[in-house]
Amino acid sequence: MKYKVLLIDDEPSALEGMQLWIDWQALGFEVCGTSSNGKEGLQLIKQLLPDLVITDVNMPLMNGLEMVSAWQQEETKPIKFAILSGYSEFEYAKTAIRYGINHYLMKPLFEDEASEELKEIYRELEQETQKRSLNQMANSEEVVSLLKSILNEKAEDKSDFTVLTRLSEGKSLWNICLLQTDPTMYTEIREKAVALLTNTESMFLIDLEAFCFGIVYGYPSESDEGAAIYPAVAPLLNEHPKQAMYIAVGDSEGSLLQIANSYRTAKEALMYYFYNSDHSGFLTYQGTKDSPFSYHYDQIQLMDDLMRPINTLDIKGFKQAVGLASRSFREMRIAPEVVKKIVIHIMYKIVEFTSKASEVQVSSLLTQITIPEIRDSMMKLNDLMRNLLSCGEASIDILLKEQIQKSQGIVQEINNYIEAHYHENLTIKKLSEVFFLHPVYLGQLLIKKNGIHFNEQLHDLRIKESARLLQHNKLKNCEIAEKVGYSNYSQFLKQFEKKMKMSPNEFKHTNT
Repeated sequence: MKYKVLLIDDEPSALEGMQLWIDWQALGFEVCGTSSNGKEGLQLIKQLLPDLVITDVNMPLMNGLEMVSAWQQEETKPIKFAILSGYSEFEYAKTAIRYGINHYLMKPLFEDEASEELKEIYRELEQETQKRSLNQMANSEEVVSLLKSILNEKAEDKSDFTVLTRLSEGKSLWNICLLQTDPTMYTEIREKAVALLTNTESMFLIDLEAFCFGIVYGYPSESDEGAAIYPAVAPLLNEHPKQAMYIAVGDSEGSLLQIANSYRTAKEALMYYFYNSDHSGFLTYQGTKDSPFSYHYDQIQLMDDLMRPINTLDIKGFKQAVGLASRSFREMRIAPEVVKKIVIHIMYKIVEFTSKASEVQVSSLLTQITIPEIRDSMMKLNDLMRNLLSCGEASIDILLKEQIQKSQGIVQEINNYIEAHYHENLTIKKLSEVFFLHPVYLGQLLIKKNGIHFNEQLHDLRIKESARLLQHNKLKNCEIAEKVGYSNYSQFLKQFEKKMKMSPNEFKHTNT
């Protein structure tokens, strides 16, 4: 670790010598500034907040000891001082002991002696830094533990929370900022947040629910609750602009003992990302509380609207129903947890219906049911409805394939029936009643399988049989017509001439 050092001396040659003759980098220091008098030096101390100040004693405007005394009266950061003095001033410089100064560099400055003294100062700075770090860590862990018990509402007796009471007095208001990320980037984001909060005052990172952590922070009453935390989390948003990262701030409280209310309201604000199209952003409870969610919805009607096209194998109709449901949820501002429960229930109903209506394995459909992901609060409405649409389309696809397989078997049965009953008054309506199929669907099925219309198939069978009977020349033409199924002789004649390209008599003369 490099420590900042400020050099103060009214002799330009002494300042130049200290900068050139001492290898500050090798000793663990970096010179952050120089000054030629105590008054200017005091201003630089306030501005630069160095870790070490090396100052001459006798200087114009304000001597070194007066400068040290002035700083100690308004100290905002512990700073180590070292006195730079000549041999004639050594006794005078010893009076610095009452200011807690116990390091001296003698003029003229010798590199070896100065290096040894600076090495000792560096060791002291390291020890003090480590001690402060350990104390801060211990204090921070205690505070985080206490805050976590309050957030989880496990603190039955708050009378023992003197640490939080004392800490609360340092800021006018307290709040919590929740950060939720995609599981794949959670660890990275959390580590970056920890780094950003290192050495910050009144900010505590707390691990909460899965892939979500909170930052409890305090701020003055004149500051906006969002503006107070935004600078701390803005770098995370800027570094990952296209990654899902939800950030929400709750309602502020005057004490850390009431921070559970801030947590509750922050979680409410976080829910509003469900209808938000952005990948990430920053929401506050104050900005969302005037748009409350509704918890009432006609689930039965929605179930009917979505299951109807599943029953009729209407993919287009199902897409339209999903689109209407999505718009309805958005317009009515239905609470995300209600929407998720409804959609999960419908998806399970689709799977159940498909399983009962089909002998085909529904494992491909079950892959569409990703309940843990759906329940994840990172899933937005658009993602949820895509899951529902995918599930419904997969169901209809399975049922269509099942119907095709069944229809391939039943067409053969229908053809066999037609061949056995073609001589009767057979119609497509009569077939639909026998096989319990809709007449239109049955007609389309026969055309698809046989390549010809039912009526043409029927005439082919009748004319084929009439030709066979004509060859035997045992029956009259009108008797043959009636025997193969024609009640009207003229219709028989028309169909025979059409198929055979000759009349029945011509056929009989040619083939007997």
